[in-house]
Amino acid sequence: MEKEFSLLLANDNAEESNFISEKFTNDSAIKNFSIVSSGKDAEELILNNDYDLVILDLVLQEIDGFELIEKIKNKNPKTRIIVMSSLSNDAFIKKVTALGVDYFMLKPVNADVLRKRALELLENSDESSSYSRPVVSSNIKFSKEIEEKITNIFITVGIPAHIKGYQFLREAIKLAMENPDIINSITKKLYPSIAERFDTSASKVERAIRHAIEVAWNRGKIENINNIFGLTIYTSNEKPTNGEFIALVADKMLLDV
Repeated sequence: MEKEFSLLLANDNAEESNFISEKFTNDSAIKNFSIVSSGKDAEELILNNDYDLVILDLVLQEIDGFELIEKIKNKNPKTRIIVMSSLSNDAFIKKVTALGVDYFMLKPVNADVLRKRALELLENSDESSSYSRPVVSSNIKFSKEIEEKITNIFITVGIPAHIKGYQFLREAIKLAMENPDIINSITKKLYPSIAERFDTSASKVERAIRHAIEVAWNRGKIENINNIFGLTIYTSNEKPTNGEFIALVADKMLLDV
C-alpha cells in the first residue's frame, strides 16, 4: 500500500497558496493538504496534528516563521520543513539553516519545483535531514541589459550560440549571480539545478559546459578573455575549470549590476 502524507502550507498570499495547492491536489500520496494564512492558525494546527511536511513563509501575522519552525521541531523533530521567503539576507538563511529546515527557497518559487522537492523529502522521510539544498530563485532581476552583457562576453570569448553548453553556461552564470555560494557545490547543486530546468542529466550539463569552454580556447581568443577580466590570467595552455569560468563571469556581472 502506498504511503500517504499530510502537509501544511502557511502563507499569507492566497493566490500563491491556491496555485501551490493545485500542484498537490491530484497526488494520491497526499491525504491531507491544509492551508492557513496566519502564524497563529498555523501554530494551532501544528500543536494538534502531526504533519509530515510543513511549507511556510517567514513573514506571517501574529507568529513569524522562525517561531513556527521551533514549535514544529519541538512537537515532532521528524517533520520536514520547506521555507519559502522573499527575505534573501544571509543572516536569515543562516538562521533557518541552524534551526534545521530541509530547504530554503527564495520567492517567487517555481510551484513545480516546490512539489518535486516536497515529494523527494516525503519519500525519504526516514532519512536524516541535511542542508544540501538549492536556492531556487532570487531577487536579482535579469534585465535585457544583463542578458546582453552575458551574450557579449560569450561572443568575445568565442562560445558559439548553437552548442548546448552555451545555454547551460548562461543558466550557470545566472545561478551563480543569484547565489554565489552555489559555486562551492557545483556538482551537487549547480549542475543538477540546470539539468532540472533543461530536462537533462547533471553529467550532460557538466560535459556540455566543459566543451563550450574548450571551443573558446581552441579558437585562440585568449587575449579577448584576459581583456574581459582586466588582467592576464590565462595562456593558450591554461584553460579554466567550469567552476572557475562561471565564477569569473558571474563576479564580473555582479560588479556591473
